[in-house]
Amino acid sequence: MAVTSPSSTTLVDPVHGGLRQHRAGLLSLAMASCLAVTTEMLPVGLLPAIGQSFRITDSVTGLLVSLYAVMVASLAVPLTVATARFARKPLLLATVLCYAISNVIVALAPTFAVLAAGRAIGGTTHALFFSLCIGYVPRLVTGAQVGRALAIATGGATAGFIVGVPLATSLGTALGWRVSFTGLAALSLLTLALVAKLLPPVSNEAPVRPVQNHSGRAALTAVVASNSLTYLGQFTLYTFVSVLFLAAGARPAFVGPLLLLCGVCGLAGLAYAAKNLDRRPRRTMGVGLGLSIVAILVLGAGFPLLVPVIVAAAIWNGVFGGVPSIYQACAVRTHAVAPELAGAWVNASANFGIAGGAAIGAALLPLTGLSGLPWVAAALIGAGLAVSMLARRAFPTRPV
Repeated sequence: MAVTSPSSTTLVDPVHGGLRQHRAGLLSLAMASCLAVTTEMLPVGLLPAIGQSFRITDSVTGLLVSLYAVMVASLAVPLTVATARFARKPLLLATVLCYAISNVIVALAPTFAVLAAGRAIGGTTHALFFSLCIGYVPRLVTGAQVGRALAIATGGATAGFIVGVPLATSLGTALGWRVSFTGLAALSLLTLALVAKLLPPVSNEAPVRPVQNHSGRAALTAVVASNSLTYLGQFTLYTFVSVLFLAAGARPAFVGPLLLLCGVCGLAGLAYAAKNLDRRPRRTMGVGLGLSIVAILVLGAGFPLLVPVIVAAAIWNGVFGGVPSIYQACAVRTHAVAPELAGAWVNASANFGIAGGAAIGAALLPLTGLSGLPWVAAALIGAGLAVSMLARRAFPTRPV
């Protein structure tokens, strides 16, 4: 992976402060990241209903997740580089507005092709949004607080799984999937207003001077590689989690509450990461991915019994709640590139994993059935764990 960094000496932004001073701004970023993930992941919860509307199979409908993620994976770094000279806050607000546009198109889509086009707009937006969101945080707080601040700001992504996707899924199940996307469009406009009011503007100069050496670049490469493998494994299985619950005997009306259960458990994983990743990032990563693998293996062994599937899914997704924040903090702390570009590489590699995982799951589904997916998912996450444990510079015992 080729990375670059600014050649000029950069200054700490004047707005730099503590968590308490910028808590409102961080929470507005959390709401925006909640919106972003809900928009991205909602087809997972409504996959059967969307497929039935357009008379297509679950495996084809699942590719809506892949399309979105492919846009992010391919455009995150180029868009971040291309917009580096633009003011941060107006650019961030523009991405939130584009989420509203994407969701309106999806809600009104008369054909599957139009729906896919709306998702492509959302994917392009997402490619830039999380790069900006991750890069914004080091401009607001001191270096020692970056981990906790990232856990707040991008922890909204976990809230998307906890609140956004389950509630929107339940709404879609009761009133139709188009109503869910209409609601997301309205939420996008509300989020736009809150971010505009609460988030302070910052300079687009990097808050620290990146370290331009082989060690930093190698560390960032390791973070990106581990992140890619972990997300490949996660979404090989998670893309079809609603289908998994239904196959294990859950009623359609219970899919939303089950996703809510999984998301609420993610609060525990996020809280553990927020508490420890500023102190013990390596141990935090090992615990998170290790427990996730064990839970997925239990799920595979227990399928198609409903109770083991529910318990294992709750633990698996609960543990995963803190994993994105760990990768984000470790990428920024490599100092190999400016914060937005570090965020772009994390964003791109995560969505490479989301797209690839959805594609792997879709390809395996007709061959192995649902019962084969957990074993492949566990193996891929295991590879991600192995990379993180071997890369001591990228995932240090203590932050540097």
